[in-house]
Order: sequence, then structure tokens, then C-alpha cells
Amino acid sequence: MTDSNKMIINLALFGMTQSGKSSAGNILLGSTDFHSSFSPCSVTKDCCLGRSCHLCGFMRRGGQEITLQIQVLDTPGYPHSRLTKKHVKQEVKEALAHHFGQEGLHLALLVQRADMPLFGQEVSDLVQMIQELLGHSWKNYTAILFTHAEKIEEAGFSEDKYLHEASDTLLTLLNSVQRRYIFQYKKGNSLNEQRIKILERIMEFIKENCYQVLTFK
Repeated sequence: MTDSNKMIINLALFGMTQSGKSSAGNILLGSTDFHSSFSPCSVTKDCCLGRSCHLCGFMRRGGQEITLQIQVLDTPGYPHSRLTKKHVKQEVKEALAHHFGQEGLHLALLVQRADMPLFGQEVSDLVQMIQELLGHSWKNYTAILFTHAEKIEEAGFSEDKYLHEASDTLLTLLNSVQRRYIFQYKKGNSLNEQRIKILERIMEFIKENCYQVLTFK
């Protein structure tokens, strides 16, 4: 936050290869800062920080209209098709310290495709890496972002039914992060409508944390 009428929100994206991290980041920013494409292998190799334009009148705080700016750190997927866990972890660790070392991180988004089941050792390894990067308070600063949510709608599932029938791995993870989750739809809504709905949900989580942040050295 640079002055009383402006707020900068810092977000970081984590997830497995082809989960839709970079695409989700572009929606959050309202831009195409991050390269995003279908590929049989990992696309993102380096951490990259994107900054949104200023969102005027998005929210009010203390009776005043606040101008919001979003900063999003896109990270390599894990497991990565070309990079080792050690390399990915070190890359992300350095990026977090460089970009959010002083200002802090408001929220980490664990990006997961809604149309793919969540289970197995790869998930456990990813969650463990997030824990190691964010520290013991990671659960208070993490939410799950389900991409491709239109697929579950096409299959006849409501959000509640989808979560009710989710794998034990996903339910355990959801409970760990205090059931903070967001569904991202690409069908029917404009990109701006998607963006506003997701940002409103994110701001709810940040307010629940009283605008506190995770800091890195």
C-alpha cells in the first residue's frame, strides 16, 4: 500500500504442469503478460511478475474509495518436465524474496484443473514444496483456484456436488486451507466479469486475514 487511497495486492500462483496457472494469472491481471498455451510439456520455466492497471472504485475501505493494483507472480509448474524440484524450489524462493520480500504476499493460489482428479504423490510433493516456501503459516495464506470449472458444469455437477464427491486428497487439502476456494469459468462470462468475480473472492480471503501478509528474506 503506497497511500491511503491505493492498495497493492500481491499474489503467487502454484500448481502442476498444464493446470492453467499462466492463463489464470492473465485473467487476474486483465492482460496477456504470461505466455499460456497447450503443450505436452511444461511451458513456464521461470518466475515472472505481472502488474495490472489500476482498478478504480473496485472497493471501499474506511469510507473511502480505494484504487486497487494486482501483482501476480507466475511460477514454473511442479512436477516440471524439464526442471528438478530443487531447481524449481530455488527459483521460486528467490523470486518471492525479490518481489515480495518487503511488501509481503497476501495470498498464494494453488491452481488445480477442476476436470482432473487430485491425488497421488505428485500432489503431496507440490503441497510440501509450498509449505517449505511459505512457512508454517502457509494454510492461512493459501486458497485453491479451480480452472476449467465449466467442464464440471457441462457434466451436470454443481460446485457443492463436485466438492461433496471430491477425492479424500482434495477434501483434506481444502480443510487444511479452511475451505478457501474459487471456481474459474471460461464459458458464458466475459473475461472482465470472470476477473471481477475472482478478485472479489480473493479480497474476501484477504480481509479475513485483516490484510496481513507473509514476508520473505
